[in-house]
Amino acid sequence: MLRRFFTVLVAGWAVWRFFGPRVPPSVNGIQDAPLRVPGRTVFVGRTEMFVREMGPPDAPPLVLLHGWVYDGMATYSRMMPILAERYRLYVVDLRSHGKTDRRQGRLEIADMADDVDACLEALGLRSVPVVGYSMGGMTAQELIKRHPSRVSRLVLFATAAHPVAWPRWAALTVFMVGRALARLDPVAVPRISHRYLLKVGAVAPEHAAWLWDELLDRDTDLYYQAGFAILRFDATKWVGKIDVPTLSIIPTEDQMIPADRQRATAALLQDNRVIELEGARHEAGLTRAGEVARAIIDFVAE
Repeated sequence: MLRRFFTVLVAGWAVWRFFGPRVPPSVNGIQDAPLRVPGRTVFVGRTEMFVREMGPPDAPPLVLLHGWVYDGMATYSRMMPILAERYRLYVVDLRSHGKTDRRQGRLEIADMADDVDACLEALGLRSVPVVGYSMGGMTAQELIKRHPSRVSRLVLFATAAHPVAWPRWAALTVFMVGRALARLDPVAVPRISHRYLLKVGAVAPEHAAWLWDELLDRDTDLYYQAGFAILRFDATKWVGKIDVPTLSIIPTEDQMIPADRQRATAALLQDNRVIELEGARHEAGLTRAGEVARAIIDFVAE
């Protein structure tokens, strides 16, 4: 009887997902985006990459690379107004994220790094400080390995040289199951993320509708292609060769990339200083934006 009940329940859910509407979360009050910053595109081969610029045109440049799931605006929306007081920001949407073109097929972190290098070349940026958050931090590591003259200073925020703590087979299994479920119900994970980010104050209630649109603006398969690239990424054998000044910003309660993994990466770097955000989680760029932005400003200004 119980098995039959669950069979009917799952079948009903599947039918609803195939034929029912996508019901957005309820929101209250006037809704708006947290920040309005226009952008432009540059071509990298046949890929059109989207870049937002903010801050005085004659200010020193600062490049921001976002993490998995979110684009540049969603990742840095609370930090950008602070950083733009001192720097000309270049906020890049990585391949298959945000408003940058989505390319089918296998993806590696190194591919994203090559994209960024070509994008910065097209923007006329030669040797610049780069901030990389989470997957963006992995991309920044590959960028400086593959194109060392492009980066003058490096900020690694909530990231690691080998981010996945689980055995690779276990993590791959979880991702494969996640992709299968996302194909069946593309809004399930975004709905959980939406509720969580609002609950912890990472996004203000008046931006709830914007956040929902951001979370749905993805191709399920390409989203997981980037996830698989993260699982394969391992820079531990060469990250110690990075010889530019580096800052590691480590949220001590990071639920996505364990703080111990981040500390291990910091220990491998030649010229590195560490700032730990006590009690902060992976979304610290939103919940502790002022603290993170000030640390970046102080470091890059040295």
